[in-house]
Amino acid sequence: MSKEEKMIEEGAEKEPSSFRLIFTLGFAGFMSGLILVGVFLFTKPIIENNKAEALKKAIFKVLPGTTTFKTLALDNNGKLAEYNPSPESKKGEEPERIFFGMNDNGEFTGVAIHGGEPGFQDIIGVLFGYDAVGKMVIGYEVLQCKETPGLGDKIFKDEAFVMNFTQLAVEPEIVPVKKGEKQNPNEVEAITGATISSKAVVRLLNKNLTKWKTAIEAYLNENQISTPAKDE
Repeated sequence: MSKEEKMIEEGAEKEPSSFRLIFTLGFAGFMSGLILVGVFLFTKPIIENNKAEALKKAIFKVLPGTTTFKTLALDNNGKLAEYNPSPESKKGEEPERIFFGMNDNGEFTGVAIHGGEPGFQDIIGVLFGYDAVGKMVIGYEVLQCKETPGLGDKIFKDEAFVMNFTQLAVEPEIVPVKKGEKQNPNEVEAITGATISSKAVVRLLNKNLTKWKTAIEAYLNENQISTPAKDE
């Protein structure tokens, strides 16, 4: 055997086998997956608690004067009832909920309603306060937004736009108009350069009011709640 052939043979012996390569890659993938699952399981409850806390703060913000609230959901008869999840309930199986606000005296302050609607980039998530007696939106907070920085994100950064939702009439329905053209209490001045995001917010409000309005009115009538404390 020549010197050259011997070197080639020794090199071939040092080359790892296919089994070893596959085992190494498989083990590395297994460990990576194990780490990712561990991180997910560790951070999931933290993320959920942060979301719950953010929602709670938003409820108090969109319902002025609120110090406590009840969580309501539709029962099997389509009527609103207080929602108390059982220990066996899974997150993905929770029904849609709204939040009935009250002040220190236990008097009605409004209903906080959450909704989502496709915007220019992604789903826009909004919580808004609804005065079911005065038939108007009284508060607004964006909980989820990936709209274009400097344009679409003005739906929560532009103070003038946010002010549209402090005393916004909901009947016959909410209507978007160009900036400077608002003449009626049910109109929202759209953001210049971000009309898609602005109209998405208006659609969100109209859709969710249509979804919940009748059930809310029935709940108020059944419980003989006729006037928010702030109007007394």
